[in-house]
Amino acid sequence: MKIAFFDAKPYDRPSFDKYGEEYGIKFKYFETKLNEDTVELAHGFDGVCAFVNDTVNSVVIDRLCEMGIEILALRCAGFNNVDMKYAFGKIHVLRVPAYSPYAVAEHAMAMLLTSIRRIHKAYIRTKDFNFSLNGMTGFDLHGKTVGVIGTGRIGRVFIDICRGFGMKVLAYDKYPAEGLDNGDTIRYVELDTLFAESDIISLHCPLTEETDHIIDEKSIEKCKKGVVIINTSRGALVDAEALLNAIKSRRVGAACLDVYEEESDFFFEDFSGHIVEDDTLARLISMPNVIVTSHQAFLTEEALSNIAETTVKNIIDLTKNGKCPNELCYRAGTTCDCKKGKCF
Repeated sequence: MKIAFFDAKPYDRPSFDKYGEEYGIKFKYFETKLNEDTVELAHGFDGVCAFVNDTVNSVVIDRLCEMGIEILALRCAGFNNVDMKYAFGKIHVLRVPAYSPYAVAEHAMAMLLTSIRRIHKAYIRTKDFNFSLNGMTGFDLHGKTVGVIGTGRIGRVFIDICRGFGMKVLAYDKYPAEGLDNGDTIRYVELDTLFAESDIISLHCPLTEETDHIIDEKSIEKCKKGVVIINTSRGALVDAEALLNAIKSRRVGAACLDVYEEESDFFFEDFSGHIVEDDTLARLISMPNVIVTSHQAFLTEEALSNIAETTVKNIIDLTKNGKCPNELCYRAGTTCDCKKGKCF
C-alpha cells in the first residue's frame, strides 16, 4: 500500500518508516502542504496522510475521490482543516485522537513557568554575562487559581500538574469528566465564573463553532486584570487582535501561545531571513510578556512514535476490517467519533 505523506518534516520520517515497514505501508514524503494546488501529487497512491495545516476542502476531496483515493489519514487529533460535512459519504477520514497528552500539558506548564519566572529573559541576559535581577520578579503558582477550558485527556493531565503546584482549578467543559470535580480544589463552573476568578487560563478544547474565538474582547473584559492566557490547542480559539489590544492596555498580563489562528502561513517553516507580513503576529512576538512557540507542544519522541503507530494502524484497520475506531463521521449536523464501524 502506498500513502502520499504531505507537509513532511525530517522528524516525521523515522517513526513512520519504522511502522510502515512493519505493517507493509510505503510512505512517499512530500514537503509541500496538501491543498488545491498540490493535490495532484496524490495521483497513483492508495491514500493520503495530512497534518494540521493541510487544507482539505471540497475541491481537494473531489479530486482525491476522482483519483480513487478513499483514505484520508490525519496524523493529529484536530480536524477543523477538513470539510467534514462535505467529506461524509465520499472519503474515510481517520485521526489520532490521543498520542501523548503529557507532551502537550507539560509544554503548557513549561511555557507558563518560563513566562512568569522570566526564564527566557534570564537566558538571554546571562549569555551576555548580565547577572542583574532587575525586572525579573515573578510570582508563585502555589495558591493561584487556574481556569482550564476543556477537560479531555490533555486538560486533565494539565490539571494534575497544576494540582502538584498547589493551585486551585476551575474547569469548564461542555461534557464534564465524571469524578473530576471534588467540590473543593477542582470545580466545574460556568465560563463567566472561570473568566472572572482565574489568575491563569489554559485552553485545551477542540476548535468548533462554539469555541471559535472563545477568548475575544468580550471574554477578556470579564477576566481579572493581569490574567495569563495559555493556548496549546488551536489558534482560532483566541482572537489574536483582541489579545494584542488587551496586552497593550495591560488587561492581559502575559500570553503563552503555541498556536496562532493564521499559523498555516508561517509555522513549521524558517522565516528568519524574511519580513513577516502578518502584523499581528509580529507585534505579539515583539511584546516582552508574550512567548510564542511554533506548534511544538506535541513534539516529543514518545508522541511522534504514538502518532505514527496509531496512523498506520488506523489505515490497516480500515483496509483489512472495513472499519476503524478512530474514523470520523458527520451526522445530523454534528461531527462525532464513529464507534459503530464504517461511516458509510
